[in-house]
Amino acid sequence: MTNPTSNNNLPSPPDSAPNKPTIPTGIWVLGFVSMLMDISSEMIHSLLPLFLVGSLGASTALVGLLEGLAEATALIVKVFSGAFSDYIGKRKGLAVFGYGLGAVTKPLFALASTSGVVITARLLDRVGKGVRGAPRDALVADITPKEVRGAAYGLRQSLDTVGAFVGPLLATGLMLLWANDYRAVFWVAVVPAFLAVALLMIGVKEPKKPISEKRQQPIRKENLKKLSSAYWWVVAIGAIFTLARFSEAFLVLRAEQVGFAVAYVPLVMVAMNLVYSLSAYPIGILADRMSHYRLLALGMIVLIVSDMLLASQMNKIGLLMGVALWGIHMGMTQGLLATMVADTAPSDLRGTAFGMFNLVSGIAMLIASVLAGWLWELHGSSMTFYVGAGFSLLALLLLFVKYKKSALNFDAQLK
Repeated sequence: MTNPTSNNNLPSPPDSAPNKPTIPTGIWVLGFVSMLMDISSEMIHSLLPLFLVGSLGASTALVGLLEGLAEATALIVKVFSGAFSDYIGKRKGLAVFGYGLGAVTKPLFALASTSGVVITARLLDRVGKGVRGAPRDALVADITPKEVRGAAYGLRQSLDTVGAFVGPLLATGLMLLWANDYRAVFWVAVVPAFLAVALLMIGVKEPKKPISEKRQQPIRKENLKKLSSAYWWVVAIGAIFTLARFSEAFLVLRAEQVGFAVAYVPLVMVAMNLVYSLSAYPIGILADRMSHYRLLALGMIVLIVSDMLLASQMNKIGLLMGVALWGIHMGMTQGLLATMVADTAPSDLRGTAFGMFNLVSGIAMLIASVLAGWLWELHGSSMTFYVGAGFSLLALLLLFVKYKKSALNFDAQLK
């Protein structure tokens, strides 16, 4: 006997509707790997400018040159590692090698007695970052559904940035504990670096066939033509924006200049990266729902305000406000630019696309950091930040002019 109240035409219960994809476990593991390596790196990098200038007698211009070369090296190497990962159809092995190279360079900082050793260690460390960067970023896209790709990049970036503020925080505590013993802190930084490599080897499972097409040498004229105009505009805008965002080493030097004691200078990086970490994941979620164009423009505006504060304020509160806004702009733009690259590149050329993006950005980073160090030496620290604000304003104006009439069409391509 049937139930007289039953109705076969009733709508299905809500739990039968398709669920939105979730972020894969592998993304969390990649995030924690990045976090551990960043703890190690930032324990060193938050102190390195002061170690070079104060202990080894290097000039500010040399710090700018080193930071520019270091970051440019990492970004340029990515073009080759990304293309190679496309060619062999594998990402994880290259990522392990890159993280491993970064780990084995860490003891060199503790052993360094001259600027030359530090420069060698810094550049080798950045080669490791370059080797792992593009394959890892492409791997994120390989294992993540498109519907949550922005959130996945934001989550990985957020966990990465947790390490970027935990590292300087540990450095501060150890500097206070060990009476400003740089080398002792550098030795402690070796431990999380090797833990990161072990976690990556054990915890991440790469898809057997992340790319189905027959392999070809990716950096070919025919393949590069497959990259859309939308992708190349992301590359161009990213490069101009990078000119405005020189190395964070200058935040460290500015902090000492406004009166922070040496042991407390790493707290500036703690503040910046804490804000960066807290903002990256929510903004990554937001990037899946709103215009990438508008979100990137807002990030540029935030950087302009940050630079103006850092240039004009000679007190600790003003400096921390500028540093916090720098962290917000990083959270608004770095994961977003990665998402824009992934969305505008063919799946079989993602590694190459990330590599080309980072090649161009690497050249811009080298120019920006060398220019920042030169301006600091000849015209003072304020001029460095004023010029940074000028480049950011230029990037914003070019973004506005280019997409004033075609923003909706551009966003449609990105989405």
